[in-house]
Amino acid sequence: MIRIAEPDIDAESESLVLEVLRSGRLAQGPMVERFEAACADMAGTTHAVAVSNGTVSLEAALEVLDVGPGDEVVTSAFTFAATLNAILRRGATARFADVGDDYNVDPSSVAAVIGPRTAVLLPVHLYGLPAELDAIEATAARHGLPIVEDAAQAHGAEVGGRRVGSVGLGSFSFYATKNVTTGEGGVVTTSDDAIAHRLRVLRNQGMQERYRYDVVGHNWRMTDLQAAVGIPQLARLDDIVAARGANARGLSERLEGTDLVLPSVPVGRTHVWHQYTVLLPAGCDRGALARRLLADGIETGVYYPGLVFDHPAFADSNLVVRDDTPRAAEISARCVSLPVHQRLSTADLDRTAEALRSALGS
Repeated sequence: MIRIAEPDIDAESESLVLEVLRSGRLAQGPMVERFEAACADMAGTTHAVAVSNGTVSLEAALEVLDVGPGDEVVTSAFTFAATLNAILRRGATARFADVGDDYNVDPSSVAAVIGPRTAVLLPVHLYGLPAELDAIEATAARHGLPIVEDAAQAHGAEVGGRRVGSVGLGSFSFYATKNVTTGEGGVVTTSDDAIAHRLRVLRNQGMQERYRYDVVGHNWRMTDLQAAVGIPQLARLDDIVAARGANARGLSERLEGTDLVLPSVPVGRTHVWHQYTVLLPAGCDRGALARRLLADGIETGVYYPGLVFDHPAFADSNLVVRDDTPRAAEISARCVSLPVHQRLSTADLDRTAEALRSALGS
């Protein structure tokens, strides 16, 4: 079976995990500090504050910006539910921009949704491709708004020579399917000393020092075991991205001439290929195609099969404004992701392309 994702854990991670187990220090400690330093280097920021998972990193970024009831947060209609859940957990109202041909928020749509209650712009770097941060940053500056980057899928990606996570507050996930994984884990990146300090207090029950509680806090800590798994992967992130990029180019070469809309990389942006996502021809039965490929031993994914606000959990929420996003709706109906991870062989790429061509009848 050619999987859509495979964790790539090496002997060094195993050794570091054993080191933690033998140390007797399992909770947040020196290994987390090493992980944070590597994450700050990844994002090009002064600070990285590790937390228990990627959703928490989004919520923490919003809390440290004092987002709450009465505020609006503008984000993408085409994203994972965690993005919306984090906004709603803060009691804020979610507003939605449409997306462009890169599947990321269209800056003009972001600008159109901004209103007097807007508190934060929250672009999503979908599939590992950065959003148009320069345009979004200019819009944020005009309105005096902070940016929180949902970079859960974009470890090491760049736009205009800047790493994602360094333009606004960066929110990264290290879930099991990500390009770098700790099983579960997240990090908030920033170069603001005061914000970093407040994040560290918030994640540790509101303690400035032991048993002195200065604010109402949370238990958002990462364990040293999680950090140990991720540290070696961060050290070889450039190699991971290069391998995934080579596989993406290989797939595109093999799929040229089909009726698929293949992914592309706009000038000035680097893609880290968390997902390789194509658009199927209009009217193609996506479910039947996925079943056909699975029968051939090839796993696919649909990220995501609907707009984020279309789920039953949000149907009756007065904090969810269903803005008109027709391009996002069209993409969600036609998208399918193919294996592109770094453990694929040339033969795997051949098999995937041949099976997909056969399923499409091309």
